[in-house]
Amino acid sequence: MASRIVIIQGHPDPGERHLCHALADAYAEAAAAAGHEVVRVELAALDFPLMRSEAEFLHGALPATLEAASDAIHGAQHIVFIFPLWLGTMPALLKGFLEHVMRPGLAFAHQEKGLPKKLLAGRSARVIVTMGMPGFFYRWFYRAHGVRGMERNILNFVGIKPVRETFLGNAEGVSAAARAGWIENMRALGRRAA
Repeated sequence: MASRIVIIQGHPDPGERHLCHALADAYAEAAAAAGHEVVRVELAALDFPLMRSEAEFLHGALPATLEAASDAIHGAQHIVFIFPLWLGTMPALLKGFLEHVMRPGLAFAHQEKGLPKKLLAGRSARVIVTMGMPGFFYRWFYRAHGVRGMERNILNFVGIKPVRETFLGNAEGVSAAARAGWIENMRALGRRAA
């Protein structure tokens, strides 16, 4: 069954291509070939301000440059986040993006009683993270704290679940064969919209 997928490529460098771009390409191409509807969001190509106040977070207008991305998220059944691990978590550009598109009125709604209403319930996600350290070391020694925070405090909070992870460690020194295996894994995930 075909799915609507949005791929958020979160590498912040607009000047050159990185492994994150190749992973996004492989996932997107295989998903489209399998009949899924795919929308790509390249964060490095978007210009938007960082939020600086609670009032802006609660009541500010969504920047026009993020409207299409927000609409894509609302229309998606599955959301794929691809980014490099920087200082144990996502790059600041991705965090700034999420602060805009996952705020009240867009991703959750405060209610008179109880917890906020989750406006993005019914969507699943995959978080694909490249990193310099071994993936198992990040997962077991650091307990994947940055990614766990993203999953629990942002994605699950607005109703996105299940959230699955793919950690690609030692990314800078990986062999050509291992890299090819990662690309093929992205194709397999894309075909299944997983």
